[in-house]
Amino acid sequence: MGTTLPVILTFALYTLLVLGVGTYATKFTKTMEDFFLAGRRLGAWVTAISSVASSESGWVVLGLVGIAYKEGLSAVWIAPGCLLGYVVNWYLLAFRLRGESQRLGALTVPDFLEAKSKDPSHLVRSVAVVITFFCMMGYVGAQFNAAGKTFDAVFKISYTNGVLLGAVITIVYTLLGGFRAVSWTDLLQGLVMVFGLIFLPIVAVLHLGGLGNLFQGLAQQQGLSFLSVSGDKVGFALLGLIIGYLGIGLGYPGQPHVITRYMAVRGEREIRRSRFIAITWGILVYYGAIFLGLAGRLILPQIADPEYTYPTVALKLLPPVVAGVMLAAIMSAIRSTADSQLLVAASAVARDVYQKVLRKEADQKRLVLISRLTVLVLGLLSFFLAVTRSRVVFWFVLFAWSGLGASFGPPILFSLYWRRTNKWGIISGMLVGFATTVVWKLTGLSSRTIYELVPAFLLSALAVTLGSLLTKETSNIK
Repeated sequence: MGTTLPVILTFALYTLLVLGVGTYATKFTKTMEDFFLAGRRLGAWVTAISSVASSESGWVVLGLVGIAYKEGLSAVWIAPGCLLGYVVNWYLLAFRLRGESQRLGALTVPDFLEAKSKDPSHLVRSVAVVITFFCMMGYVGAQFNAAGKTFDAVFKISYTNGVLLGAVITIVYTLLGGFRAVSWTDLLQGLVMVFGLIFLPIVAVLHLGGLGNLFQGLAQQQGLSFLSVSGDKVGFALLGLIIGYLGIGLGYPGQPHVITRYMAVRGEREIRRSRFIAITWGILVYYGAIFLGLAGRLILPQIADPEYTYPTVALKLLPPVVAGVMLAAIMSAIRSTADSQLLVAASAVARDVYQKVLRKEADQKRLVLISRLTVLVLGLLSFFLAVTRSRVVFWFVLFAWSGLGASFGPPILFSLYWRRTNKWGIISGMLVGFATTVVWKLTGLSSRTIYELVPAFLLSALAVTLGSLLTKETSNIK
């Protein structure tokens, strides 16, 4: 079944709804705290769904489905690794980060790290800003990349025009309403996303005659190794696969676009409620994506690009209006991450550079204007990156994910739990985490040994420890 007018209309109406929510949020955005943290007034559902939706981008609906299609049941190791990251964030990070960021008046991750380390030189802030901006540009580029693939697969719009359309929609509502617009639209988009990854896998499995027929068909088509959690790997190769996939969860504590939700939540009661909502959402999304990839292998055995599985299955099996909703779920995943990342990058420039370093007495209107200009500039840079660079969503996102996770995860956790953490420990952790990610990836060690986030995170933690112990500066940790 090709693209029909009902599919296009459903998709367009959903997009207008998202833009409407973002526009409405504009009336509440007056100050820097409004633009970057929604006045620290987010409720439980908005906090929970917006935080997980912003972390699970196009790599889930396109990338993870594609990995399951290509690699088989061994992709199942990704789910527990990511869910472990959820547990760390909600049980170890959220409470303390929310309380400490409010006590210190921190609006951003660089804000928080500088305040905790009592660094008047702004060196901590500067290193954090450079890493944030670099990674976010690649990360947002990956989301626009996924948008281009979706429009190409579904509406036969050229890849470049699809990237442009996805970028324009996301940039517009992020420019208008800031963090509140991003959080409200992410709630809507997160609900659409989880619906799509519950409904479509069920339809696909039923189309094949049930789970028994699914696994029997895969065994006949691909062989038993495709249905093994070890794939065709043994020994150290298998160990590297498992540790690498599980290691994805190490990135969660270091994602600024995710953990700022904990800084913005109304209070501890909302955090307790958000835990259950977020983890349940994650379980449904991850396993839904894996089962859709497995079913897609039988429904579409000759698909050219495995990352096109979701949209192609939706168009093949569903009535046009329902298919339009399922396709909206893909764009929901993409936009819910890209908008948050654009906002984090804007905060790095407007708050962490302009207000804190260059113009400490700048008025609120000017700061909000600079934030919006930064969103526009980064959006354009990410658009050009998406047009000219690799189109492999999964690995592109994982590279940016590991860079942020290794750079910020250990310094943030140590800052919250170890009183001895200081300026030089935090700087060492950020630099070592980021450098290890780059070197590990560029030298091919990621493909030959283990996913770069695992060694990068561990070495970053070691650097925070040694950097703090070998210097005499004391921290602001109480």
